[in-house]
Amino acid sequence: MKASRVAALGLVAAATFWIASGHLFPHKADESKAAPIASETAQKPFRVAVAAAEVVPHRRRLTLSGRTEADKKVTVAARAGGVITQLRVRRGSHVEKDEVIAVLSDEAREAQVAQAEALVTQRRTELDAKRRLIENGTMPKLDLVKLESDLKIAEATLAAAEAERERGVVRAPWAGLVTDVPVEVGQAAFSMAGREIAQIVALDPILAVVEVAERKLAGIKIGETADIRLVTGQTATGKIRFVSKSASPSTRTYRVEVEASNPKGEIPDGITAEVAIPLAPVDAAQVPRSALTFSSGGDIGVRIVDDQNLVAFVRVNVLEDDHNQMWVTGVPNGARVIVKGQDFVREGQMVDAVPVADLVSDRR
Repeated sequence: MKASRVAALGLVAAATFWIASGHLFPHKADESKAAPIASETAQKPFRVAVAAAEVVPHRRRLTLSGRTEADKKVTVAARAGGVITQLRVRRGSHVEKDEVIAVLSDEAREAQVAQAEALVTQRRTELDAKRRLIENGTMPKLDLVKLESDLKIAEATLAAAEAERERGVVRAPWAGLVTDVPVEVGQAAFSMAGREIAQIVALDPILAVVEVAERKLAGIKIGETADIRLVTGQTATGKIRFVSKSASPSTRTYRVEVEASNPKGEIPDGITAEVAIPLAPVDAAQVPRSALTFSSGGDIGVRIVDDQNLVAFVRVNVLEDDHNQMWVTGVPNGARVIVKGQDFVREGQMVDAVPVADLVSDRR
């Protein structure tokens, strides 16, 4: 037993000595191999992919939700009393300017016209008959002045009677679409004056109306082209025709109207619409969304590489999000923006900057 214990202790001691010898007396060959590897690791800069930023005038598009509105709306009312004898339109009818919508009958107006016409005929006949006597000297010239005055009074009376009769005819003030006819033939007797006969809207052109916040108002110009997309999927293009100079008291927003052609009336009044309004151009650069990062202070921006291949941080302002690309301001024209590896480097660090196109070709 003692011999076996002595042998075991001897083996343990020998193993311990052999392990310790590797630490106390390292091999020269291993040292010579490790030194170049460590030096190479310390000196080789981190590789990043960069893309040159091009600053160009960029037109942002402000997309807002609104509604369509008819260019004109009117409630056509009767201007005189009477009974509706003719109703020439119905809901959905298209009318032209001055087209007759309804006719109100009143025998008193017709009688007044007939009486005035008879009086005019009488005065003209008297004037023609007595003018010869006056020219021959049989009658005094003052009678000619009186006769001419009587004829003019009769003609004025006839014109007034005809105007009164015309008030019984209801006409369309302009071309449009009839949306409501709340009366029927034979209705209303002599209480029709001021009564609504029809409602008419003009759908060509059609308006797309949106409300714009005060911060965005400065970039909107009258005459600029805007795109309209309806909730039904229809699209149209129009021009900005009105920008309000007075804000809504409740929302502090400004009314903007976009006028679009609608010759067939396919775009209805009051439908939800999305309007894309172009704003004034701003100098900006387009960078990949993935290139945006945060500084140690929490500012959003991009990391760039200068002429000495040193990393720097540039703070940016995002103008527009265009799917995978972002339009930003603050990036110098021609700057090399790090688009891959920007989160693994820090400001002031020297890097190996490779154009992103070359990096993609190398991987292929």
